[in-house]
Amino acid sequence: QFYKKALFIMKYIVVSGGVVSGLGKGVTISSIGRMLQGCGLRVTSIKIDPYLNVDAGTMSPFEHGEVFVLNDGAEADLDLGNYERFLGISLTADHNITTGKVYRNVISRERKGDYLGKTVQVVPHITNEIQDWIERVAQIPVDGSGKAADICLIEVGGTVGDIESSVFLEALRQFQFRVGNDNFCLMFVSLVPVLGVVGEQKTKPTQHGVKELRSLGLTPAVIFCRSKEPLEECTRKKISGFCHVPPENVLSVHDVNNIYHVPILLAAHNLHRIIAGCLKINNMPEEPQIDEWKRMAHAVDNMKVKVKIAMVGKYTGLTDSYLSVIKALKHATIACDRDLEIVWVDSSHLEKTSATIETNVDGINKPDSDTPPPPSQAEHNKAWLDLRSAHGVLVPGGFGNRGFKGMTLAAEYARTNNIPYFGICLGFQAMVVEYVRNVLKLPDCNSTEFDEDCKTPCIIFMPEIDKENMGGTMRLGSRDTAFIQPQHTSISQRLHKNKTIISERHRHRYEVNPDIVQKVDDAGLKFVGKDAETKTRMEIAELKSSLPQGEVYHVGAQYHPEFQSRPMDPSPLFLGLIMASIGTLKKWLEENPAGSSTVEIRAPPQSVDAEPMAQKVSIKVDQ
Repeated sequence: QFYKKALFIMKYIVVSGGVVSGLGKGVTISSIGRMLQGCGLRVTSIKIDPYLNVDAGTMSPFEHGEVFVLNDGAEADLDLGNYERFLGISLTADHNITTGKVYRNVISRERKGDYLGKTVQVVPHITNEIQDWIERVAQIPVDGSGKAADICLIEVGGTVGDIESSVFLEALRQFQFRVGNDNFCLMFVSLVPVLGVVGEQKTKPTQHGVKELRSLGLTPAVIFCRSKEPLEECTRKKISGFCHVPPENVLSVHDVNNIYHVPILLAAHNLHRIIAGCLKINNMPEEPQIDEWKRMAHAVDNMKVKVKIAMVGKYTGLTDSYLSVIKALKHATIACDRDLEIVWVDSSHLEKTSATIETNVDGINKPDSDTPPPPSQAEHNKAWLDLRSAHGVLVPGGFGNRGFKGMTLAAEYARTNNIPYFGICLGFQAMVVEYVRNVLKLPDCNSTEFDEDCKTPCIIFMPEIDKENMGGTMRLGSRDTAFIQPQHTSISQRLHKNKTIISERHRHRYEVNPDIVQKVDDAGLKFVGKDAETKTRMEIAELKSSLPQGEVYHVGAQYHPEFQSRPMDPSPLFLGLIMASIGTLKKWLEENPAGSSTVEIRAPPQSVDAEPMAQKVSIKVDQ
């Protein structure tokens, strides 16, 4: 509702960090963007990753966390997922800048002779490439309006002082003069630790981080102080005095109940007014209009009834490996007014013995010395106890043989005990393998990813995929899926508001063997969704008894629905899992007759704990 003067020149907000990594720069910059959107501004975002990899596609989840897939098929840093979820935008491959991409472009241009015989150097050629890249990508529309953003948010990965990030900081030093001081605002995220029993907040890490920045020719206008408790006034003044920043620009970004409070916290510090002053933005409203966001953040605080979901995966040692899956589950539980509790189950611990060969994220054999030992009896027993304690089971994606048998055991347990199950990518394939082995009575069935010579290959390598090169060669990005069952008989289609075609993001090399599809379908596992282009690739499977009454929720998807889930717009299949897990899916289907196209889900607060598959707590559905 605000009148906003057109911004003919792009404004840039750069966020860097010091002391240690993992302080939450991604959440901070996403929260800044959400707050500015509440002020009527369009925003876009860029992530700078200083590593030499071209992208995150070949990195191990144990080392780098999940790979976030964009609509155009780019395999990007997980922070781009934070941006998309908070801001409701769709980014591209070019919104993730890496050292590998920059050097590849410059060397390619040098080979073509574009530099006219010049000696190609870090300054000016690499730094100019970075600056040109930022200016070009900042103009790409990302919010569906077809219009360029007013403000571009840039996160510099790593910490100030790293050798890897030095060239990017030099490029940004030059960039502030290219675009002008009124169009460039640098912000710094730092840790304010509390040491010992005295409990004094220490400012030296922040002082040294800012000193390092200023030695590079960059001076922050705003300092975000990350701490467990709110920043004390004396600490604020000390940081202000030593770091040459006004006291009101030293902001306390302390721990909050949930991350959805961070935009509210920044608005309470009047960050939007500080930004308006730094970037000379006229007509900035007194308060951002984020009332709906506030209601969601406070609702999350007040959720008392828990729903317990068993996450059966390969990379449970680092929860960031499944960050988008966790967020998608959280979005669904928010819609159902439930407090999410995740029970982590290492899929290999469900097996009696571990696999003999471990493979890395892209299926390349690792040395035998890296093979983990078989689980102990205590680990095996705990894994099964944890699995059986859950209201629902989710098996996410992954690569490699380790733990795959455990995934099939989890799928079998859920199917034979009527426990809600949702399999994603490898979890979908495990669901199919389990069904063929145990229902079709073909025990030698397997995926050719793990046994190229198996007698009954029900999961096969896609013929068009490059077998030699690993990076960027999978079936990637947004692809259309068509529902092929008679209308309104698919629970997945009902959850998708009875759409005939949906678009979801993919990341896989293997698919269900078309030769076994009819046999599996006839046996009761229905492939209700296929790729819209050829109708030969299986995308969604449901157990027949799931249709249409919702008595059982046993669903798998080849694609990754978690990448398009949003806090106030949860992914339909995740929502189905949560409703099935709390016993309300059948009621939802009854109150939303086939053919309805718009459904709002709102659950009343409850005051009792749900028991696995026992307590049926209804939710109100307004159609």
